[in-house]
Amino acid sequence: MRIYVRNLSNETTEDDLRKAFESFGQVRFVNIVRDGTTGESQGYGFVTMPLVREAQAAIEKMRGTVLNGQKVEVERARAQAEPQVRRPRRGGLGSRGDRRKGRKGGFGGRSRGRRRY
Repeated sequence: MRIYVRNLSNETTEDDLRKAFESFGQVRFVNIVRDGTTGESQGYGFVTMPLVREAQAAIEKMRGTVLNGQKVEVERARAQAEPQVRRPRRGGLGSRGDRRKGRKGGFGGRSRGRRRY
């Protein structure tokens, strides 16, 4: 289970976070989110624990505790939204007709041949 931890102090390291959560069970992964330019902590991170019951116990016990001088907030991480794949727009007639059949919907079934005016 993935756990979201926020309100982390700038001095908190991945090792600090790992040690705090290892008292509740096995910790598989720890990540503190950092600014890409400066490398400073963004004040939140994630802890992954393989056993759900251990993770739930850690969430309950760690919620509101003080870690490196900051009162941390802990909750189950929400699932990340799937990235949306943009499909290219259809050219041509769109919803007014079917290009493959050679018809235009709503225009009396006239053929697609050369128009005579």
